[in-house]
Order: sequence, then C-alpha cells, then structure tokens
Amino acid sequence: MSGLSARDIGHRVVVRYRLPEPINGHHLTDVLGVLQAYDARQLVVRRSDASLQAVPLDAVQAAKPIQPIPLRKVDREQILLATGLNRPAIETVQLGEWLLRASGGWTGRGNSLLPYGDPGLPLEKALAEVADFYRVRDLPPLALTVLGSPLEEVLRAEGWVEARPEQSDVLLLHTSIDLVNADPGVEIVIDDKPSEPWYDATAEGVPPVGRKMLEGAAPPVAFASIRVDGQIAAVGRGALTGHWLGVDAIHVREPYRRRGLATAMLRGLARWAGPLGGRRTYLEVLEDNQPAMATYTTLGYTEAYRYRYKTLP
Repeated sequence: MSGLSARDIGHRVVVRYRLPEPINGHHLTDVLGVLQAYDARQLVVRRSDASLQAVPLDAVQAAKPIQPIPLRKVDREQILLATGLNRPAIETVQLGEWLLRASGGWTGRGNSLLPYGDPGLPLEKALAEVADFYRVRDLPPLALTVLGSPLEEVLRAEGWVEARPEQSDVLLLHTSIDLVNADPGVEIVIDDKPSEPWYDATAEGVPPVGRKMLEGAAPPVAFASIRVDGQIAAVGRGALTGHWLGVDAIHVREPYRRRGLATAMLRGLARWAGPLGGRRTYLEVLEDNQPAMATYTTLGYTEAYRYRYKTLP
C-alpha cells in the first residue's frame, strides 16, 4: 500500500513496487524522484532525467517522501571548482590547486582568485603570489572569498578589504535537478553555440572577451532561448560539469516579464541536463535580488555558501 497521497505531489519520494514480470529474478524495484501525479489508480514519479514512471497503486509495496540530498563539505568544494569550469577565464594559472584567473577586467568571476583546495604554499606567501599575478596584468588583486572560511580570516589579517562594499552577498544556491525539471510549459530552444539574437537578448552588452568566456566551457553547454510572437523573450545558459548543472545568464526581456519565463528557462535547462547525467544544479544570485530569490527558492534552491570579493589596497 502507498504511504503517499496527493498532498505529496511536488516532493521527492521513493517508491518500491512489484514488477509486472520478474527481471533477472527480481520481483521488486525502486524508483526515486518527484511525485508528479497521484490518483485512485496510480502514482507517477518524475526522475532526474525527466522520464516518468507510472506505478499502479496495487503494485506499491512501500513508498514515502524523502528529503533532498544533503550537501556535504566535499560537495561545496566540487561546486566551487565547477563554477570556475562553467565559465572559464581567458587566462588561468594554477598556484597549487588555486586558480588565478584573468580576463581583461570583465566580471569579478573572470578576474579573481578561485581558492579551491591547497595553494601548495603557506597562505601568506601564496597571497603575495596572487597579488603579484594581478599587478603584472594591471588588474587589482581580487579574491573570491567564501564567507566564514579560514581564508577570510587570513585575508583580513593580511590587509585585504571589501572590493564591493556597496553590493550584497552573492549566494550560491543548489538543488536536485528532479525538483526543477517539470514541464516548462513553453518551447525551450537549445543550441550549442549562441547566436547574435541570443546575445542581443542578454541583460547587457557582452564584449568580445565575455563571449570567449561564455563559449569557452567544455561541452556539454546549452544556450537556451524562449520565443514569444517570433521574438526572443528570454535567454539562459547551462553548462554540465560532472553531475552538476551550472545555470547563468538568465534574462527575461522587459516586455515579457511576470509570465513565468525565468522558471520555464530553469526547467528547460534541467530537462536538457538530466539525460546527459545531470543530477544536481546550482546558480548564483545577489542576496538583494528579491524577485530572482523568490523564483529560485520556490523551485527548491537552498544556500550552499555565500561569498564576497576581497581586494588588496
């Protein structure tokens, strides 16, 4: 008998059920995903790859709602590295496991230290190497600093200060893909290269160096768009690193806002990534961007960490 009900629709569940015919001698199997439908005859579970499994209620042996997979310390480190691979800088130099990134000054992400892992040097000496790297390139020393990390205390002691004191924290949010991959309700066009109309629909002009960064990630990469009345109304970008789908560059043009297109874009990218092995997804957002935060948290995104940029005067 099912331990679920229609009230569990939209939540992650695990269902053990009896197979119509044994497979390799096994009479029972499990399906895990989001409960999409439940009625008097059957329940339907949506997996991470967006495929649906219908199960007759009389075949259910056990079923229960489950919590999203908890984020471990190693997962946080994997996301941090994935953010660097998602949109690689024009120039990347390794200092131990740290990544020193330079891209002519376009975006903080492309022109900052990514402090993943061990620099292979005492921290004070490593930070001196970081400062030299940026000064040689006529760029201000910049470090992406996860708040509450040991590095934050070291930077403060070494004289590093807020690079963008007027800006709110940047939040890295994550969730399971199967919480996001519902039917978007509109057609999502996925291309492996961005078109000029795609660039025209982004939030702001993208210079040549930015185009190299957006297009420079190793495949699979998706440049997604939604058209309304023949015009591109919304765009977004997804890049798959291992089982992590990174989403960025989501923008809905002004005349088409408040129609759920941002949610549709996230769902479309999740449905693209699932069959390719995507299981979890992340994105970045400024904490004070309340409309975006409302969209993301409604879809199940929760905070993995937050960061700020630090600089050396």
